[in-house]
Amino acid sequence: MSIEINNESAIEVDEAALQRLAVYALDTMHVHADAELAIVLVDEGAMEQLHVQWMDEPGPTDVLSFPMDELRPGTADQPTPPGLLGDVVLCPQVAEAQAKTAGHSLLDELLLLTTHGILHLLGFDHAEPAEEKEMFGIQRDILVGFAMQERRR
Repeated sequence: MSIEINNESAIEVDEAALQRLAVYALDTMHVHADAELAIVLVDEGAMEQLHVQWMDEPGPTDVLSFPMDELRPGTADQPTPPGLLGDVVLCPQVAEAQAKTAGHSLLDELLLLTTHGILHLLGFDHAEPAEEKEMFGIQRDILVGFAMQERRR
């Protein structure tokens, strides 16, 4: 699995943990081992530009996803085909403020946002209540499973 992480932000983050989470999430969703994913961390100004350009909404946001080959989750018997999953763009400054409000660490918030972004790349959404329930349930399961895996490391 090719996962490229590029931290263009002024905040230092645990890129290795983001990498491990991305591998775990993609494995959980049965994404082909030859799929490619990029995770980019940007400062608030860059994120605001992307947010305005692509979502037509003002101000920076926490995470944006840019799917490429529109891959969908696979199964154990039939993983997704290889391809370009897309880009997950994170803003650590926004994530840091959200982490303080939620009462957990910046890393925990970035892991949550990375999982959320990956699920969007795989076609999940949360516009409707049923979609939200499904997506957030999968997100929770991935994060709990990853935390358990990390404890065994």
